[in-house]
Amino acid sequence: MSTVSEITHDSAVAVSPTSPDDGLSPAELARKHGLSVSGARVGLGDYVRQMWGRRHFILAFSQAKLTAQYSQAKLGQLWQVATPLLNAAVYFFIFGLLLGGRGEMKNDMYIPFLVTGVFVFTFTQNSAMAGVRAISGNLGLVRALHFPRASLPISFSLQQLQQLLFSMIVLLVVLLGFGHFPALAWVLIIPVLALQFLFNTGLALIMARMGAKTPDLAQLLPFILRTWMYASGVMYPLEHMLAKAGAHSWVSDLLLANPAAVYMDLMRYALINDYSSANLPPHVWALALGWAVLVGVAGFVYFWKAEEQYGRG
Repeated sequence: MSTVSEITHDSAVAVSPTSPDDGLSPAELARKHGLSVSGARVGLGDYVRQMWGRRHFILAFSQAKLTAQYSQAKLGQLWQVATPLLNAAVYFFIFGLLLGGRGEMKNDMYIPFLVTGVFVFTFTQNSAMAGVRAISGNLGLVRALHFPRASLPISFSLQQLQQLLFSMIVLLVVLLGFGHFPALAWVLIIPVLALQFLFNTGLALIMARMGAKTPDLAQLLPFILRTWMYASGVMYPLEHMLAKAGAHSWVSDLLLANPAAVYMDLMRYALINDYSSANLPPHVWALALGWAVLVGVAGFVYFWKAEEQYGRG
């Protein structure tokens, strides 16, 4: 009987050889069997290709957000236009009438100047505000589905572009009402909006990564944006106020070259008949292109570098 037990034991040992994976670490096992970390960051080229593959999702998501934005309000989408117009009315009363910030401009020049500035700056402002909440405000979606996270801030920036295009109808009515009729310069609207959209998208991507790490940034950002608005000449000719304040030349050059002022100046130059090239800072198109490429590309790379961190913790 003992002989049978010994034979059975020896057979069991013989059919249970040592596994070739014994002694390997988890990382070595993963490499051996072609496994990868879920949600790991891919190369930049692959990431761009993934973004292009999700282009229909980005567009549909931006349109859905735009439709839902004012779904609970009785006036619905009209608030897209009413909000910047009401802001412009307040600025006209405070800066145009009470403080004399218009300089030598008469109403037929100042009101189109003001409304154009408000609409263009609101485009950048809303893109930054939407970007800072793009990840932190959509954690359920980020954790539930695998997709390039840059799709979210880009779709929010695209949403703001669609909102601006809708608002441009009202802006054109204001221009026509004050005698600024279509001219060849209106063609410049297209490259100006394209460059500003690229800049805004990069800004939204930067804000999205920072907001994902520090959600409290969403509470601080409105104060930063308000300061930026006052420093960009939304409500008044910036050169007039700088000269009135006796600012140093380097301060004037710095403020006039800031991206918000550059895109507003170009849009005013395109739309307002009497807003000549003399009102533009030197090398304005180079500044517009430089800001768009610098912030757009840097923002995309900056966001991509933290891709695998979003939605964790």
